[in-house]
Amino acid sequence: MDSFSSAGPERLDRAKGNTRRSFLKQSFAVSATLATVGSAALPRLSSAAEPLSQRYPDPLVHVLDDSFLELRVFNASVERLATGLRWAEGPVWIGAGRYLLVSDIPNNRIMRWDEITDTFSVYREHSNFSNGMCQDRQGRLIVCEGSTTTSEGRRITRTEHNGTVTVLADSYDGKPFNSPNDVVCKTDGSIWFTDPPFQTINNYEGHKITPTQPHAVYRIDGESRKVTRVIDDINGPNGLCFSPDEKLLYVVEGRAKPNRLIWAFDVKDDGTLGERRKHIEGLEYAAIDGIKCDEAGNLWCGWGGNGDPKADLEKLDGVRVFNPQGKAIGHISLPERCPNLCFGGREGNRLFMAGSHSIYSLFVNARGATFAL
Repeated sequence: MDSFSSAGPERLDRAKGNTRRSFLKQSFAVSATLATVGSAALPRLSSAAEPLSQRYPDPLVHVLDDSFLELRVFNASVERLATGLRWAEGPVWIGAGRYLLVSDIPNNRIMRWDEITDTFSVYREHSNFSNGMCQDRQGRLIVCEGSTTTSEGRRITRTEHNGTVTVLADSYDGKPFNSPNDVVCKTDGSIWFTDPPFQTINNYEGHKITPTQPHAVYRIDGESRKVTRVIDDINGPNGLCFSPDEKLLYVVEGRAKPNRLIWAFDVKDDGTLGERRKHIEGLEYAAIDGIKCDEAGNLWCGWGGNGDPKADLEKLDGVRVFNPQGKAIGHISLPERCPNLCFGGREGNRLFMAGSHSIYSLFVNARGATFAL
């Protein structure tokens, strides 16, 4: 018989009331604890990205030619997704996981922005000062490692599906690369990358060294993995991408004088390059950096000032869009320079822009040229 069984009715009710009050006190205490701990204890739900302007159409999306109206989404805003980087580069969209990877070069790491949880975190520490990134035909991550962390670096690597890292190339003709910068994959499995000396000139984005290779563009064969130098006569090769039909290779000459240039090279069936022509010139002290093609052949270019004191950074910083004929048709203004960009999202129509310190996005009425490949 329990202690309540022989008690009077009043004592029994009083005891039950005390028990009920004790239970409620404990419940309130747990609730208060959870409320205090908040997001530290519970998964954070996705929150809306921060638009830079509340107006539609977004005044930061400039129409330079009426044809750009077809590419602009009237009620889409430029949004800041994350900040706190020192120099963001090489964004790549990982569709299988719905997240964006971006290199934070001076901090020697790769960062990850997750579309589902809207969180920003470190994906890879000690990334060998990674720069440009892309995915190969099997969805594996290809990384330009621009400098040395300890005894490795200055190479092109592939991250396998199980997380191990395979070195695809770290030298040419017996000499190490300068600082692999940007990379793109072709549908035949070949990997093309630029190798300027940009990360060899200081100890901020890597380690200061004396380069031993010319400024060049290389091709890694998709089957034999043989490395071929395909361009060696442009100054400071930077961003590169293929046209949608892969018959043209666009390459940025980042140290061209007096203005930076984008060259268009004919691509032959055997993987060699034919004639080249000047496609775009960065007038008004513009710095052209990373570039991407959409399905219609328009070029979306990372844009900013080239360091000249006369450059109007408020006018230049952002993304400049050119039609297939090389005519400027649109500009997306950002509060900082845009080193590189990529297309992503569920439909391939979300433009991700790696600013100097922040990541931005804008939904557009265009899709990346490689979305359906």
